Amino acid sequence: MIFAADASASTEFKSAEEVTAEVTQEVNRVTQYFQDHLPGLIGFGIKVVLALIFFFIGRVVIRWIQKIVKHSLERTSADKGVIQFVDSLLKFSLYALLIFTIATKLGVESSSVAALIASGGVAIGLALQGSLSNFAGGVLILLLKPFVVGDYIIENTGKNEGTVKEIQIFYTKLSTVDNKTIVIPNGTLANSSLTNVTARPERQLDLKVGIAYHADLKKAKALIEDLLNKDEAVMQDEDIKVFVDSLGDSSVVLGLRAWVKTEEYWTTRWRLLEEIKLTFDEENIEIPYNQLTVHMYGEEK
Repeated sequence: MIFAADASASTEFKSAEEVTAEVTQEVNRVTQYFQDHLPGLIGFGIKVVLALIFFFIGRVVIRWIQKIVKHSLERTSADKGVIQFVDSLLKFSLYALLIFTIATKLGVESSSVAALIASGGVAIGLALQGSLSNFAGGVLILLLKPFVVGDYIIENTGKNEGTVKEIQIFYTKLSTVDNKTIVIPNGTLANSSLTNVTARPERQLDLKVGIAYHADLKKAKALIEDLLNKDEAVMQDEDIKVFVDSLGDSSVVLGLRAWVKTEEYWTTRWRLLEEIKLTFDEENIEIPYNQLTVHMYGEEK
């Protein structure tokens, strides 16, 4: 029994020695690997650090180039939309060139990168055909100029409207009157109809006001003409008209047309409507609302 116990302990001791030997062998193998490849790892690490430094320096240079080009375009009185579009395109191109340069410096062959770009060109083109359409739409917008930055436009297809704030490579940004931002693809704007409200410096004011049938028609027209002639925002050298537009179900509809500066359109419209209402109240000219007259007939005896 004592001999058997000694044999078992000897077996366990040998197993521990074998495990220790295997661990030592693995450690030696890893150590030898690092010793053999340490120069290469250090070289690769240095390349990565240099690539990061080169990227940050390149980003600073790109911003500097963007600033120079932007200032040059501004000195030539270029359209703001053109400046924004060129700035976006320049930024995209320079960053692509920077990444390509860094890849080649890390050991990737330029021919391999070119072959990769060529082989993936068709797939990328199919995947980005919408983006390419938007890019082409942006170019058409800048060339044909249906609108520029600062114009108020209405996109008739989606009924989106707002002031043009930016014309970028793929998208145009609109700002609404309640300060929301609408992003519309350039391809949509180039291929759909739109209304440029502020294309010209002046805009026609077209209002309609209803008065009761028993009201003094000539007096009402004279009061409106007087308000238009006294309003400083109304262009007095342009045609001013006050006329009967239609005979409605419950009112005589008067129309008025005058010209104002585009930037003063809404304030003038709101002010005139308020002044017409107050003036008609003072002069006892009724502005009727839709009403229904019911005639009751008694039963025949």
